[in-house]
Amino acid sequence: MRPQRSPIRPGRALATATGALFALVLSLGTASATTVPAEFGTDYHDPVTAAPPISTPHTRACEVTVAEARFKDFTPYTGTYTPPTGCGVPGRWSKVVLRMDGTVKGRQFDRLGYLDIGGVQVFRTSTPEPSQDGINWSVQKDVTEYEKTLSSAQSVDMLIGNVVNDTYTGILDVKVTLTFYAPEHKNTATTAPDQVIPLSAGDSVTTGALLTVPRNSERVLAEVYATGSGGGCEEFWYSATTPKASYSCQGGDDGPYREVQVSVDGRVAGIASPYPNVWTGGWSPYLWSVIPSPTAFDVRPLTFDLTPFAGLLDDGRAHTVDVKVAGVPAGQTGWSAPTNVLVWQDAHRSVVKGAVTSYERTDPAVSNDFTDGSLRHLVTAGKDRLKVTGYLDTSHGRVTTTVERTLTTAVDHQWTPDENTDDLGGTWSDHQVVTRDGHLSRTDRDYALDGRATIDAANRLRVVMSVADRARLGATRVDDSYHGDAAFTLGVAREDRHAVATTSERYRLSGPGLHYDHTLATEQGVLTKDVLR
Repeated sequence: MRPQRSPIRPGRALATATGALFALVLSLGTASATTVPAEFGTDYHDPVTAAPPISTPHTRACEVTVAEARFKDFTPYTGTYTPPTGCGVPGRWSKVVLRMDGTVKGRQFDRLGYLDIGGVQVFRTSTPEPSQDGINWSVQKDVTEYEKTLSSAQSVDMLIGNVVNDTYTGILDVKVTLTFYAPEHKNTATTAPDQVIPLSAGDSVTTGALLTVPRNSERVLAEVYATGSGGGCEEFWYSATTPKASYSCQGGDDGPYREVQVSVDGRVAGIASPYPNVWTGGWSPYLWSVIPSPTAFDVRPLTFDLTPFAGLLDDGRAHTVDVKVAGVPAGQTGWSAPTNVLVWQDAHRSVVKGAVTSYERTDPAVSNDFTDGSLRHLVTAGKDRLKVTGYLDTSHGRVTTTVERTLTTAVDHQWTPDENTDDLGGTWSDHQVVTRDGHLSRTDRDYALDGRATIDAANRLRVVMSVADRARLGATRVDDSYHGDAAFTLGVAREDRHAVATTSERYRLSGPGLHYDHTLATEQGVLTKDVLR
């Protein structure tokens, strides 16, 4: 809990989470035989997640250390990456896996960090808050899509900005490696993009970036690592209220509605709902001491299919690309949105021509209903839709692509005037249908956050929270659900907080020939359940 923040609203502390690619070695089966203490002590279990490990082929593997640093301030690590030579032709690997291992002890906040290779942001993360005795954690990510960038020597920039002093003593000691797996067959075709073009890196927001793509580009995606962060209200954007609703985190007229937009030459070309990340200090740090919230350790980028605009982008000129978070009050900071553009090229034609043939777009429709009284109540509903069609005359004929994306937001927020009771529930949907020459692919993402925080007469904060990250990716379904209940006494030394917490996570993955179901549970920092069905 950050002492400079008011203790009740969601933005009072940060929280850590993990995405589907965070993997640890787990002992599966019955609950731990360790006795559960009555309250948190000076040590607890290292961070774990129920997500499945990354599958890797049974081929020759080569490991390269990319970065090794001890972050205690805002000095970035810089170095040089050189691809391996013993695992096949560079840029033709069957898989590339990034792994970050970290240690920290003492007292420290959660911190956000990034790793850029050749200017391309390949990894964005947040850190766990440590126990007094110290913790170790690791995170993995499949970075095969960046293999063309990784096929040659590149610069390396990494930063996990940190503050170390007499109070906040935790130094973040991390090591990042890349493991390359040789192709399974000599002529294995790659599905990775032919180029990855960085528009911005680090913690920046893409504004007025100039993009020039190869003139034979036949598929174009943008990926944006959008995070509200920095400890201000935009870190907890889902709790922002309208100006007339008296609350410690006020937003603009759209209240908590947020939408990430990518524009090309001033026209909105893609829209997405941001994920409601909760870092490891958020709401209550004891909620996330062992099991992080989904996507916190591996921040998943938002992906925008810009292929309908490929005919425009292929004209050989530079085009202006902007990333905007709609709903943020004018002049308010707090978002990072580094952006990459992924390009697939026509292997048999040097110039591909085409055009946008249909464009349907309206501004987001947002409503906010506020009721004042002994229990203040703000109900927010928002929706948006974008549908774009374009064609390309490629070496394999005319290809027509239609991208239709629909977003919805629903937030119900109730609080007392002193904010000693704060109850917020939110759901977000982000559904996309891409039709390419009659072949349809569908990606549906649905997010949920439900938190209730109360401070009683004894100055004891209790937070009950659920977070869900669900997706339907074609025929595959993913459901990552977390629930926690934590309490501790505010305004006292760490050893006098008498902190308690029960937390659990269930990760389910299903599809044709695929079934994975893993449940974890903890009490007072002790892992009590670890069952893989």
